[in-house]
Amino acid sequence: MAKELKHADKATQEMFKRAQQENLETVWDRYEEQQPQCGFGTLGLCCRHCSMGPCRIDPFGDGPQYGVCGADADTIAARGIARMIAAGAAAHSDHGRDVAHTLLMVARDPNSDYSIKNEGKLKAIAAIYGIETSGKDIKKIAEEVALASLEEFGRQEGEVKIATTAPAERVKLWREQEIMPRAVDREIVEIMHRTHMGVDTDYKNIIRQGMRSAIADGWGGSMIATELSDILFGLPNPLKAKANLGVIDPDYVNVIVHGHEPTLSDIIAVVSMKDEMKKKAEKVGAKGINLGGICCTANEILMRHGIPLTGSFLQQELAIFTGAIEMMVVDVQCLMPGLDQAAESFHTKLVTTSPKAKMPGVEHVEFHEDKAVEIATNILDMAIENFKNRDNSRVYIPDESEQLVAGFTTESVFQFLGGKYRSSYRPLNDAIIAGRLRGAAGVIGCSNPNVEYEESTISMVKELIKNDVLIVTTGCNASSCAKHGLMKPDAAFKFAGQGLQEICRAVGLPPVLHLGSCVDNSRILLTLRNIVSEGGLGDDISSLPVAGAAPEWMSEKAVSIGFYFVASGVYTMIGHPLPMMGSKNLDRYLTEEIEQEVGGKWAWEIDPIKAAHKMIQHIDLKRKELKLKPMMYEQVLQPAV
Repeated sequence: MAKELKHADKATQEMFKRAQQENLETVWDRYEEQQPQCGFGTLGLCCRHCSMGPCRIDPFGDGPQYGVCGADADTIAARGIARMIAAGAAAHSDHGRDVAHTLLMVARDPNSDYSIKNEGKLKAIAAIYGIETSGKDIKKIAEEVALASLEEFGRQEGEVKIATTAPAERVKLWREQEIMPRAVDREIVEIMHRTHMGVDTDYKNIIRQGMRSAIADGWGGSMIATELSDILFGLPNPLKAKANLGVIDPDYVNVIVHGHEPTLSDIIAVVSMKDEMKKKAEKVGAKGINLGGICCTANEILMRHGIPLTGSFLQQELAIFTGAIEMMVVDVQCLMPGLDQAAESFHTKLVTTSPKAKMPGVEHVEFHEDKAVEIATNILDMAIENFKNRDNSRVYIPDESEQLVAGFTTESVFQFLGGKYRSSYRPLNDAIIAGRLRGAAGVIGCSNPNVEYEESTISMVKELIKNDVLIVTTGCNASSCAKHGLMKPDAAFKFAGQGLQEICRAVGLPPVLHLGSCVDNSRILLTLRNIVSEGGLGDDISSLPVAGAAPEWMSEKAVSIGFYFVASGVYTMIGHPLPMMGSKNLDRYLTEEIEQEVGGKWAWEIDPIKAAHKMIQHIDLKRKELKLKPMMYEQVLQPAV
């Protein structure tokens, strides 16, 4: 059995202990069963790209140094990382494609269950594509924007148009380095071609194509997903909500939505709030429907509806183990295949909804946007019907939840610093220039059982805000910060340095700002672009006193995200290194040499305090290069208690 979870939030600790008492298997137990894990795979030294293998390179130099085909450690490791980028970029960009198809449906179907909720952003995106909007019907504009967005995935000539919204110097650099993306699908396909046996063996050339695909994700597919979601579901605004397993209510029909597609979760949120659904729930003895979210679906409905955030990736089984979940509705990405075993141990009904993600033996209710309300209603009816099957003697809900403020966007995240009558990024830039704020960091990413759950995330974030670094966050990292009370305005007074405290006090902001789901990392990219545009901090993202981190990264999406931040000029820190440490040349390229090409680079550090200080050192270096004033409240940089 797995060891104690010392650093996790209290609700997770309680549920983990309960799972052990009832002999219920968790992700941490399965991780322990896999020890020791394959050393060749960890170092990136195994290859299965053809049937002459699998081949492996001896990291100690005594055994084989080449695969059967002649590929060495550099080639094998670079191929593996590039394919991780391809898979991650495909996952997030496919999300964007689906949202674009939904926008097209809304434009063409007068009876659609969805509508255009943000005409201002629709027209702003239309301007990027050169679409005339004056005097034109809003549905016609939506149709043209949807078609232009879909063309970004499969065009045969030109460049990803929305990527040209990056700072001019950055776009120029991408073109000079020949990594400006041409089309989302094209770059992903080219990775798969280049990494096929007998094609590209130059590890730097392979990684450059990986960066081009990653840029197509961050400044392409993911950005399309975020921008079009704002058009369809509305631009989030700051709101109060709650987070953690304590939001599950024993008196209600509890439904969890889990995955990443907002087209499904948003319509379920809307339908669940209808009076008719409440009445149906009351007929079976419940007070109503209590909707919650896991993973990035949680962040989508939190940002726009204030729906409680039930938990992050590693809590998906624990939510079921409360015994109070009538239904878990899943779509795509980050769904543990072991969920069906967790659900079978209780009355919970597990339902898959996407043709891309089915589970053997699990009921499938396929979701189609043209029948959104009908299908959402049927799903909720199934959950209500299942309420009678709950065994109340097995219900155990931790009394743990935390208040948070979420709903920040590129449009609002820093404009609050200027207030209603000075709504711009100027106050943020001025705070950095004056030395009140050291800089900013995007701390994002997954949660992973290969480190102490949430220790890396929370320790790093606390250390950064203690040293006057403002944090923006997304995805499961945001969930962890919320559960530990870091997204409340008063968290600044408890954890932040004096300069950041003053900023938070002046405008009532928390020191850690929730920007949405993991696909919404595009909001961070656009925020960085806007800081550059505001002036005074250089002419490119690589000039800014900022850094990025994913201390508990897990998925291939995180690899693509990391590469598009590096390619955008950001110093990017992760905990466990990428699977390439068996290649000294590739390690040196990614952590040193690549900075000369794109202005950003990778860094790895398991210790979260040391990692935070490496980020601070980078931020201070950028401040020095910009000849900014010393920090207003200079202090000895010591680890937080």
